[in-house]
Amino acid sequence: MAHTARKRFGQHFLTDEGVIHDIVRAIAPEPGQALVEIGPGLGALTAPLLHRCKALTVIELDRDLAERLRQRPGLTVVQADVLTVDFGALADAAGQPLRVVGNLPYNISTPILFALLPWAHRIADQHFMLQKEVVARMAARPQTGDYGRLSVMLQWRFKVEPLLEVPPDAFDPPPRVDSSVVRLVPRTEAAPLEATLFEELVQVAFSQRRKLLRHTLGRWLDTRGAAGGFDLQRRAEEVPVAEYVDLALSLQALKRH
Repeated sequence: MAHTARKRFGQHFLTDEGVIHDIVRAIAPEPGQALVEIGPGLGALTAPLLHRCKALTVIELDRDLAERLRQRPGLTVVQADVLTVDFGALADAAGQPLRVVGNLPYNISTPILFALLPWAHRIADQHFMLQKEVVARMAARPQTGDYGRLSVMLQWRFKVEPLLEVPPDAFDPPPRVDSSVVRLVPRTEAAPLEATLFEELVQVAFSQRRKLLRHTLGRWLDTRGAAGGFDLQRRAEEVPVAEYVDLALSLQALKRH
């Protein structure tokens, strides 16, 4: 029986064979690797990935789709909200870092990206289909309109590489936006930050983008006795990722003394 896309799950099923081929070629899966697919849906990516790697774990929220997927040999199906999944346990079970892929539901794509951040040390790479404007924000450089909290948080931990753009007619039903595929590779040299502290710092910095940082981040730093040495006469979008990281490291050092 045909499956009707469910709006509440943000379902848009990839159908363009050419795009599917390009994505699988970019992922380049090999047998023995620990692949995890988020939101497999009707299996457009699942089938060619499984053909290449012989075994695959999929995370699917939709109970009906999960039941269908269980009929496929070689698939381990986790029927759950991806935001609740313990990726560390999946990596432990696999005995190696995970390769995470997926056509992410556009309505919760940013929360998924943030939920995966703490597991970066257990991940080999990630390949995601996302809304084009989200990928632009992920990869944005300072002093551009797309540069923001998502850019800083992800670029601290990952190398972000946009791979290809995908038009709406590659999906059924077509979304109202263009899409892009992006690769995320963990940085081996990433600074050992306290993630909660860094996330709070970046959130405060970008809380009022049009104002100089002395009005937002400056006050936040004052309460921690750490206002000196950082140029607050800039807007948040003018500060490179490395400077946010250095500021967070100095705050961590201050807390230890």
